[in-house]
Amino acid sequence: MSVTAPTQIRVSTRSRTVEVTWPDGHQHELPAEYLRVHSPSAEVRGHGGGEGALVHGKEGVAITEVEPIGHYAVRLVFDDGHNSGIYTWAYLAELGDQQSARWAAYVARLEKAGVSRVP
Repeated sequence: MSVTAPTQIRVSTRSRTVEVTWPDGHQHELPAEYLRVHSPSAEVRGHGGGEGALVHGKEGVAITEVEPIGHYAVRLVFDDGHNSGIYTWAYLAELGDQQSARWAAYVARLEKAGVSRVP
């Protein structure tokens, strides 16, 4: 799936969000915690299929850097040291479009596992 690059990516340190603006004017406001727990890194997604690792305790995580990767993605650097996820434009769009459903599924996984968002 080919997705055009966003026109702007802005990190708000106060609200700990990333605002992604697309060429059509559509915007996604993505919390740092949401981006962290849905990192496309092998550490989180795993090396095979399935749900991947259940990342928890990241409620207060923040993004410290956004590094461009070519013309197709960004690497987000988090204050907990995680920096290996490369977020393609397509994956950022997917995360934005599916935010409600993905967040609900994540919270349900936390509850089932008996762990918390709180560090």
